[in-house]
Amino acid sequence: MNYTKPIETRSVLAALRSVIPARTVSLSEAKRIAELQASKFLALFEITEGSVPSEIVSELPRVQVIYEALPVSGTSHWNGTHWIIALNNRESSRRQRFTLMHEFKHILDHGRTHLLYTGDHLHTASEQAELVANYFAGCVLLPKRFLKSAWGHGIQSPFKLAYHFDISPLAVTVRLAQTGLSTIHDRCVRPATDPTCQGRPLYQRSLPTEGIWP
Repeated sequence: MNYTKPIETRSVLAALRSVIPARTVSLSEAKRIAELQASKFLALFEITEGSVPSEIVSELPRVQVIYEALPVSGTSHWNGTHWIIALNNRESSRRQRFTLMHEFKHILDHGRTHLLYTGDHLHTASEQAELVANYFAGCVLLPKRFLKSAWGHGIQSPFKLAYHFDISPLAVTVRLAQTGLSTIHDRCVRPATDPTCQGRPLYQRSLPTEGIWP
């Protein structure tokens, strides 16, 4: 799919981070912020329909995407000059696309996680970060407006929608429920606590933490 690069691509991270308020927020507000960031992200590249290209992340300055045999779906960290997003080379391209956006959300959150995720009686701060990263990935790859447009044009099967948006049928099913086009029963899995890597932030995605994200 074609897309338009912003005039100054270095401003993309700053533009998306500017959405985060300088105060603590609730989990529901953190999700609204994630959806706003996703919408703004697509607008910066003038993407208005169809499958969202992974290149909107992989071609950003100071972001490098690599593929490795990992014990998890993906990790991300700052190496001093670039943000490195590592994706599991044994997983499907559709899962890799989802993990890429998930990890990109962790990059956007860097330095602001203490404001976005404070934990509550249901989730730890780390679990909240994983939930919202999943939500952001869904909002980028399956934007509500795109999904409802496809639904209105008769593309309603999860498998047909998955082909249309180049994402897994399971991810489509979760997103349909979130947008009110269908209902499913959520399954929540507790994620491992994010580790650190020699003082640098390191994030990893191994298990879905909301619904049945693939």
